[in-house]
Amino acid sequence: MLAEIITIGDEILIGQIIDTNSAWMAQELNAVGIRIKQISSVSDDREHILKALDEAQQRADIILITGGLGPTKDDITKKTLAGYFGVDMRLDEEALANVTRIFAKYNRPLLEVNRQQAMVPANCEVLNNHNGTAPGMWFNHNGKVLVSMPGVPHEMMYMMEQQVIPKLKETFTLPVIIHKTLLTVGEGESFLAERIADIEDSLPPYIKLAYLPKLGQVRLRLSSYGDDRYLLQAELDGFATQLTQRLGNIVAADEDIALEKAIMNRLEERGETISIAESCTGGYLSHLFTQHAGSSATFLGGAVSYSNQLKESILGVNPATIEQFGAVSEQTATEMVQGALKQFKSTYAISITGIAGPTGGTDAKPVGTVWIGVAGNGEMVVRKFQFGNKRRQNIERSAITALGMLNTLLAAK
Repeated sequence: MLAEIITIGDEILIGQIIDTNSAWMAQELNAVGIRIKQISSVSDDREHILKALDEAQQRADIILITGGLGPTKDDITKKTLAGYFGVDMRLDEEALANVTRIFAKYNRPLLEVNRQQAMVPANCEVLNNHNGTAPGMWFNHNGKVLVSMPGVPHEMMYMMEQQVIPKLKETFTLPVIIHKTLLTVGEGESFLAERIADIEDSLPPYIKLAYLPKLGQVRLRLSSYGDDRYLLQAELDGFATQLTQRLGNIVAADEDIALEKAIMNRLEERGETISIAESCTGGYLSHLFTQHAGSSATFLGGAVSYSNQLKESILGVNPATIEQFGAVSEQTATEMVQGALKQFKSTYAISITGIAGPTGGTDAKPVGTVWIGVAGNGEMVVRKFQFGNKRRQNIERSAITALGMLNTLLAAK
């Protein structure tokens, strides 16, 4: 069963807002056995919308639309849909009662433009919006289902969960789709593909393997399609086990989570902790940890020791070390990670010192030069990296590389 998602709005196409609706919808649909064929964003233009609908009808059984249902003149989705199906507009009394109730609740006058939100194409089944004024609309047309929903995320999500997905499950006989994701770190996708080529070749036609690379990481996603959930799950788990055994300690997690979260989970299982000594990353690595709820169970904190003075006063780096070797050096990275362990009393520590750019480089130490140290439980690794000349990328690569080094150290224990 294939679906297509169409988001409507000039604000998406000019980058004023990010289309988070489509990603959320795709996850929810996939979980009930509906695969996404295509996701499109179109402008608030009648001809553009009509063309997108015609093309979607050729590709998918289910078409889900968000956006363009507001009360202002630029919201043209309803009238465009009425024209597409060749029907008139009608007033839906239940939708009008919902709009009236909302305005009365906030003691605001009900304007004619707000009453117009209860006008819908004559051939639709109305999906009541319990979180806003714009109703959703369900169409059955030539064996296809088309659903139009508000673009406001919380309104759309509630409508999807409470009405659209249950109705889709009633309307269609849906297959089972199961995914299993392995998170790997420190090895590129081409090398991974070569190492596991025989396993990939042995997959049956209803199990697919996808490589999803991202800054020093590759997610391996196994996807299976069929009717027997338990049989599919057993086969999927079997192939995941083969991949894990083959790849060894570069597998950081056997679920679809962030690398730093996988590391925190492992530390928490062991009753261990981590602290950070950051320089050129300016707190970015600490942010990666603390964005996750429950991070305080393992992440103690650390120092953003951007200046040499703080490297010395907080982490105990010897001034002579910086004077002789420089702040960006193996020796300084070593003393930083040792200082973090000593000062913050954590089980493990990470240090990062480098030249993020775009200025500050020299012939001996060009922009992108980064030293990273990881240490704990009597082990320590300090390595030099040469990234590129883009500041943001250097910061992100430094953090992810540090996490990969820590993952390797943890896997060895």
